[in-house]
Amino acid sequence: MHRRKRQRSDGKVKITTLPASTTGSLSSIITTSIASSEPDRGDHRSGGGGGTGCSGSLADETSDGGPLEQKCVVGSGSIVGANGTGTDDGGAGDGGTGREHGHGTGILQEKWWYMTLQIAIPFFVAGVGTIGAGIILGHVENWKVFVHISELFILVPSLLGLKGNLDMCLASRLSTQANLGNMSGRREIFHMILGNIALVQVQATVASFIVSMFAVAVGAIINGTIIFDHVMLLTASAMFTATSSCFVLDFVLVAVILISSRTSMNPDNLATPLAASIGDVVSISLLAGMATLLFENIDTHLWVTFVMVAVYVFLLPFWMLLVYRNKYTRSVLSTGWVPVLSALFISGMGGLVLDKAVGIFNGFVVFQPIINGIGGNLVSVQASKISTMLHQSSIIGIIPPHAKIFELPWKALFHGVPYARTARILIAMSIPGQVLFIFVADYIHMSRSTIGVPFVLSYLFVSTLQIMLLLYIAHVIIHLMWKWKIDPDNSAIPYLTALGDLFGSSFLMLAFLFLRSIGHPYGEKSTETVDGFGLLSTPEMTTISGGTLTGLIHDGSGI
Repeated sequence: MHRRKRQRSDGKVKITTLPASTTGSLSSIITTSIASSEPDRGDHRSGGGGGTGCSGSLADETSDGGPLEQKCVVGSGSIVGANGTGTDDGGAGDGGTGREHGHGTGILQEKWWYMTLQIAIPFFVAGVGTIGAGIILGHVENWKVFVHISELFILVPSLLGLKGNLDMCLASRLSTQANLGNMSGRREIFHMILGNIALVQVQATVASFIVSMFAVAVGAIINGTIIFDHVMLLTASAMFTATSSCFVLDFVLVAVILISSRTSMNPDNLATPLAASIGDVVSISLLAGMATLLFENIDTHLWVTFVMVAVYVFLLPFWMLLVYRNKYTRSVLSTGWVPVLSALFISGMGGLVLDKAVGIFNGFVVFQPIINGIGGNLVSVQASKISTMLHQSSIIGIIPPHAKIFELPWKALFHGVPYARTARILIAMSIPGQVLFIFVADYIHMSRSTIGVPFVLSYLFVSTLQIMLLLYIAHVIIHLMWKWKIDPDNSAIPYLTALGDLFGSSFLMLAFLFLRSIGHPYGEKSTETVDGFGLLSTPEMTTISGGTLTGLIHDGSGI
């Protein structure tokens, strides 16, 4: 990875980072150490007198069995933090953007308050989207098509995860290119956007077909039968939902990234949460609407499902040709399938949990998109930022000296590595955000506030545990991919969001089980004692002597 320096008008030296290269001799590569608000090891050394801009020595650092040659950039102007004393608030900002120079590097470090503000806005917008997704899913779960074709519940987490995987990978790729300064010329931007949109359409078409077949296979195992009409409905609905939602959201993401990069905001903080949140509402709405429309006319217009599937299969070679001819996406066409398809099966396991929990717990579907969506949103921000830092500070295949693959959880999440500051912010932000979202979702779903302290504490425990696990796994898996020369922009987020779906659904089910075991089940009345008998009033009426309990009470009858 080459760097070049230029003198800014204010006398500071700004290091322009070029895209990381995977070829060339190591002696021509500058490997620098990223500084965070706190020293990563507590042993940063000054680069010596005169402010050489070298933060410590890399001569003793080895990677892949050999030493790396350090080349220090010496500018006529001062680089903030070049003497190794930079802090959270140290140094002047870069043009008022809230970023600051790191320890002897050209990588601009964001001030914590500026980063928090940028993450908070899309986070709470994303929360509205996840609440909307939960409310819509809670509303449509009793629709005729969902009752007759229960495999749709298996489709929901997989489709939401698929949409999130594809769109957030696109957001991460474009955010990295924007931070590397490669989105300047209009022609380059056009080709980059066109190739990425075509790539997402290819992946969405193939993956949605596989997801529908997975749902059909699981349904056949559970129900012991396969209905061909239902197979075609599931396939057509899944392909329509995935391709349409991705196509619309891709343009929204491109606009967000272009605007943020031109207004000195970091697209890593903005794009990935919006990619998941808005898409959840759109995807569930499209799936429910299309499935209902096809189901109502399935006896007379089954041929419509054949036409829909045929159209998407016909368009597939066209999208593949666009991707293959585009230099920005050609390599992803052959290497980006394993993480996407693997993530689909992981999300499918979460779908099985959802399908089972829907029949047991009242209101489960209201909170499931919230815990899954927020976990995926936050870990995608961390993944995108770690990937960008690796692209800026090293070449793929070489772990930079400021990082290790395996860190203690405390260091990775709270204090000890450059990414810990972002992890702290994300964990702290999730707690009040989760409380707000579940109260709003409960009030909208039940038309009144019904959750109490046991529910809030149980939900916060499992949601915080989910986020901390995801953030630590993100640290490990991204550095492993970088070591194995796999670009994390293309591969990390699918695994992380899929694990978020699985952890979120499983942990939430455990929370609901715990609440029921202590006598505080959500959406169910407390245990009542009548004439010495304990009766648990559930949504299903309790039959007593040929009538219902509520009917007897209404008639004034005794028990």
